[in-house]
Amino acid sequence: MSFLLALDQGTTSSRAIVFDAQCRVVASAQRELPQIYPQPGWVEHDPLEIWNGQLATAREALAKAGLAATAIAAIGITNQRETTLLWERSTGKPLCNAIVWQDRRTAPLCTQLKEAGHEVLFRQRTGLLLDPYFSATKLRWLLDTVPDAQRRAEAGELAFGTVDSWLVWQLTGGRMHMTDVTNASRTLLYNIHTSEWDDELLAVLRIPRAVLPQVCHSGFVIGETDAAMFGAPIRIAGLAGDQQAALFGQACTSPGMAKNTYGTGCFALLHTGGIAPLSANGLVTTRAAQLSGAAPAYALEGSVFVAGAVVQWLRDGLGLIRNAAEIEALASSVQDAGGIIFIPAFAGLGAPYWNPEARAAIVGLTRGSTAAHIARAALEAIAFQSAELIEAMHADGAPALGELRVDGGASANNLLMQMQADLLGVPVVRPVVQETTALGAACLAGLATGVWRDVGELAALWQRERTFTPAMGRDEAAQRMHDWRAAVRRVL
Repeated sequence: MSFLLALDQGTTSSRAIVFDAQCRVVASAQRELPQIYPQPGWVEHDPLEIWNGQLATAREALAKAGLAATAIAAIGITNQRETTLLWERSTGKPLCNAIVWQDRRTAPLCTQLKEAGHEVLFRQRTGLLLDPYFSATKLRWLLDTVPDAQRRAEAGELAFGTVDSWLVWQLTGGRMHMTDVTNASRTLLYNIHTSEWDDELLAVLRIPRAVLPQVCHSGFVIGETDAAMFGAPIRIAGLAGDQQAALFGQACTSPGMAKNTYGTGCFALLHTGGIAPLSANGLVTTRAAQLSGAAPAYALEGSVFVAGAVVQWLRDGLGLIRNAAEIEALASSVQDAGGIIFIPAFAGLGAPYWNPEARAAIVGLTRGSTAAHIARAALEAIAFQSAELIEAMHADGAPALGELRVDGGASANNLLMQMQADLLGVPVVRPVVQETTALGAACLAGLATGVWRDVGELAALWQRERTFTPAMGRDEAAQRMHDWRAAVRRVL
């Protein structure tokens, strides 16, 4: 039983990956998850598609690996965070579609809460900002909108959860209603200092405690799957939101280490150890993955809402490329972006601006602008946004980085990674195993079940695949960042 099964439920796909005890990928399976856009600014998922797709990929990955359930030491689950679900406890049926983290429908409620003077309280207790990004206002919207939901929630008939809770509920046949500290810390309801759901915050939002899941450590044996799922019970021993899982999978377990994940959005996390700093520069403070028996750990995080999604838009919206992999060649066919700056604020702007009303823009177009210039500007936009996150960390007092570890689908783009190194002025390091989100979930599960002795043994297995060294002068990089900020001001 030295294999781990990681379930990686993301915004655009559900994946399952089998890892061995050397952290190598044995087999994997993936299914796309359709996006639902009921109206501008709204993003939803079908909860049953999330579950059925994830179960199918898990079974497929085991079949490809040629492994029975009895060969799996444990399952680790990692998930798109903040996405909010509500279901019946008696039947396990969802009451409505899941509201995805990108959804902006609760912007008016967030404004009301700010105007009522609640922002400081939420900031101090949760480390987060009052923004539609987080789960609590989405849950409040569901309780207000789904018929009879508030009464039923108060009566204990309903269950709220982020995607991890939904998968655990389904895998255990409704026996377990659980989440971990990393996912709980993204709800706006969890006090990251006391490690408890906060009664005062619940009261402000009129959310009944009866609807909430139990909070556990990220690496902890919480239960077993139903035998019918995979032919025999498998322990569930790892839970972590995708970005904290990636931080752990990148072996960034010591203060001062940082990673950036290039997925649908971009998410930079800096490990801060046992200190929970309160950012003055648009970042949030969040809980890092916590092993059973270990002290709480924290991270500074910056979130970019649209990163890899801008490449999808070039493909699906404009038809400039046939698949995402083509963008590197197209962008490399020109020396620069021809003066174009692309601000991909399709879902507002996240850190450090936190402006839900901002909208996307392409500035600097001329008659000579081509598809290649737009493609290059799109990649630069990802690098600019990520560089702002790291700069905000430094402004908050973080020491200069020795390197930035990178992962996620877009980290395979060599041009983008070189752009990132140039803007930051520090080496950008890509690991051999780039599926670090899934790897982090597997590692948490493996540590909880004795596959590895300790974090040090795991860190020794981490390997770099390529290092991108800065090749741009610092004055030029500073001017590029200045031009970027000038363009962003046009959409704020």
